[in-house]
Amino acid sequence: MASRVQFENSNEVGVFAKLTNSYCLVCQGGSENFYSIFEAELADSIPVIHASVADCRFVGRVCVGNKRGLLLPNSCTDQELQHIRNSLPDSVVVQRVEERLSALGNCIAANDHVALVHQDLDRETEDIVADVLGVEVFRQTIAGNALVGSYSVITNQGGMVHPQTPTEDLEELSSLLQVPLVAGTVNRGSDVLGAGLIANDWTAFCGMDTTSTELSVVESIFKIGDDAIMNSNSVAGNNGGAVTSDLRNSLIDTMS
Repeated sequence: MASRVQFENSNEVGVFAKLTNSYCLVCQGGSENFYSIFEAELADSIPVIHASVADCRFVGRVCVGNKRGLLLPNSCTDQELQHIRNSLPDSVVVQRVEERLSALGNCIAANDHVALVHQDLDRETEDIVADVLGVEVFRQTIAGNALVGSYSVITNQGGMVHPQTPTEDLEELSSLLQVPLVAGTVNRGSDVLGAGLIANDWTAFCGMDTTSTELSVVESIFKIGDDAIMNSNSVAGNNGGAVTSDLRNSLIDTMS
């Protein structure tokens, strides 16, 4: 099931946390309640690690990773790098990247098989992404936005992209990624999905302002929760039967 969380009155959970299939990074400091929600949901499956990058808390926006690896910006200190390395599973490769576009989480969206990257990313960085994360790399934009990491969230189950993405782009991206995609929002209409939502193959976390309708779409496309498998088929096939009735029910719940 997808959970709603908040970090010190901010709904931008993707700024303060990074979630993959083999680990979860959560920023240091702040409310213990924020950390404990991740711990309760994930501790049985993957490590939940307190971390900072360049003594800042926006870990989710400056790093990019999947189950095989984690890339950190050059501003990450030796001490922080060592702490993250020691805390992660041995199978995860951690590497620092010399890159002008240092907010890697905004510039790269990746699952365990494919990465979409900013069109101006260095060729060398592109090679490092392919090598460390073990993925195929494609230079793309989403609804005309170069910041692919900010305007999309992708897992091995599905993906959500900017609400104004044209249908042709949606189909092209879906065939590149080989997962179903849906255009949507979180946090009551926010199109900055990377900041408002984090997900892996079995769970997702989004901001406290996310409506039950938005939450229902998240659970459907990422195949999370009880009815998710059935609903995701409807989303992927653009045939909104099960999802639409689900959304209608959740809207009625919200209004009543």
